[in-house]
Amino acid sequence: MKKNEKLPIDFEKVGEEIVKKERVTHISISTELLIPISIFFGAIIISLSIFFSFRGLNISSNTNTAKAPDATTEVQQQAQAPDNPTVSIDKVKSLFNGGGISFGNENSKLLFVEFSDPSCPYCHIAGGKNPELNKQVGKQFVLKADGGTYVAPVPEMKKLVDEGKASFVWIYTNGHGNGELATESLYCAKEKGKFWEAHDLLMSNSGYSLINDTVKNDRSKSPELAKFLSSVIDSSFMQGCLEGKKYNAKIAENQNLARSMGVSGTPGFFVNETNFAGAYSFNDMQSVVSEALSK
Repeated sequence: MKKNEKLPIDFEKVGEEIVKKERVTHISISTELLIPISIFFGAIIISLSIFFSFRGLNISSNTNTAKAPDATTEVQQQAQAPDNPTVSIDKVKSLFNGGGISFGNENSKLLFVEFSDPSCPYCHIAGGKNPELNKQVGKQFVLKADGGTYVAPVPEMKKLVDEGKASFVWIYTNGHGNGELATESLYCAKEKGKFWEAHDLLMSNSGYSLINDTVKNDRSKSPELAKFLSSVIDSSFMQGCLEGKKYNAKIAENQNLARSMGVSGTPGFFVNETNFAGAYSFNDMQSVVSEALSK
């Protein structure tokens, strides 16, 4: 090749190289754009998820009305202890000998046991004294008195106890985290023969709010709890009972009993040795009740 002689240009080959470079550049730019675009749309999806989650939690705009648990909680409450051990009737009978707050004795044909937490929403539903909460949770829990089909089991059990047909024992177990001081107040009330009166006040909508929003397990709030119950229990007696921690030891004792019975959530019921783990309607218990009474 002579000096300064130019090489012949292969335009076809040059064209191919240009196209290759364009493709690489395009891919590089697309990749660079893909990351911020993905982040942008990801942020939108997360924001929408958070928005709708908060909407789901805000069931009621009325701050004086207790908020209802969601559907997930309902499933957990209704199937709280799938591996419950077999419980004998003798084990159930033993609970009436100082185990909890009892009415009647172990010799009754029909024995009811309730494992409960005054701060638990589903215990309130089963208690039948908080119809506002029953309505909020869903139509399957709307009380018969309000046009629904749900029959709260606790009042029905009390009726049979009052008629002398059954015995009943109430035992605390932690189901919602705020009911320890309220439980102690129930023991104090039983001492004065006022368990059911105090129970019904605490299981009302205003009781639910007081327990979960104000008192919780704060012993310094004893005067407020005593004042709330003053229509049925002398407030000075109640305040002294709570501040003196007279029944504080019952909290741990009751929870040990619950574990020994295989109860891991609230409410938990036994009708004789048959376990109903959750806020069942009394209708679901009726066949067991009838069988026991027919013996």
